[in-house]
Amino acid sequence: MEQASVVDLFCGIGGLTCGLKKAGLNVVAGIDNDVTCKFAYEKNNHAKFVDADIAELASEEVDALFSDAGIKILVGCAPCQRFSRQANKIRGTFDHATDKRWNLLKSFARYVEDIKPDIVSMENVPELRNFDVFEEFKECLVEAGYYVSYKVVDCSRYGLPQKRRRLVLLASRYGKIELIPETEIKEKRTVRDALSGLPVLESGEVDAHDPLHRSAGLTTINKERLRQSKPGGTWRDWDKTLLPECYKKPSGKSYSGVYGRMEWDKPSPTITTQFYSYGTGRYGHPEQNRALSLREGALLQTFPRDYEFFENVDRISIGTISRHIGNAVPVDLGKIIGISILRHLQERQACPITQT
Repeated sequence: MEQASVVDLFCGIGGLTCGLKKAGLNVVAGIDNDVTCKFAYEKNNHAKFVDADIAELASEEVDALFSDAGIKILVGCAPCQRFSRQANKIRGTFDHATDKRWNLLKSFARYVEDIKPDIVSMENVPELRNFDVFEEFKECLVEAGYYVSYKVVDCSRYGLPQKRRRLVLLASRYGKIELIPETEIKEKRTVRDALSGLPVLESGEVDAHDPLHRSAGLTTINKERLRQSKPGGTWRDWDKTLLPECYKKPSGKSYSGVYGRMEWDKPSPTITTQFYSYGTGRYGHPEQNRALSLREGALLQTFPRDYEFFENVDRISIGTISRHIGNAVPVDLGKIIGISILRHLQERQACPITQT
């Protein structure tokens, strides 16, 4: 098989890149306009970080990153905030026509049209399927001669210790390509599998031997709420005096998506950019009275233990690093995508399909 090279659009700190490399693919570069991701991306993946706006970067510059690769693979996860379930609820609060992030998938399509990579992979939130921009992206691929498949996956069914639903699209010039089936993954991991053995922490504490194992502080009332929270339970486990005002109203009685403890023997909820905050999701530690540490969020996102997220320990920002981790494609989902691509190339022996 010819040498294959990968360019990762919207690469962030390299979750997808890391997973593809674990699968055996050669990722040569990642592109992102958030320069705070550069250190982690380059340090861990030994690939070039290109600080650029996808909407403005010329196709010729992206194509040059592949150098003399015999097989070009273009992958990426466009920022998904504008397609998420929450954004759907508040769709009237922003202008789709003028919001640059809304059109980043169109920039991805432009690269496909101009560069004509052999393989394309795109990962995003499931809600993207509800928007015209996704249909336009698919049509672009089909019209360019690609076979296209996509599915919504629950990452926990692919062996990740996290219930994270993602839309994964694969496209190939060589013929039929699909994500490997869930049935091939025999191991199913839980919160316990990912987090057990880490040192005990208090809220607001930092582990002396691992500066990434740090948790945010809690207010007095949130400490008491957490003490009364049961794994897998809700705010209904608390004394009524601890209820926020919104939960005392009829409209708030059915909402149980925040202020919860995770359960040891189940996958975690989706790790978002605010997983360090007890009040923004079900991010209470299963038994310690605190929210997840940065290290725990990274492990649930399946980053390797030796992945380096910061250059200077004295300048760690919980908000910045949690954003980097929560925005990342889980490493092991990237590995599943990489295995699927490699298997396809090996089965097809990298022979382009004949266009008629």
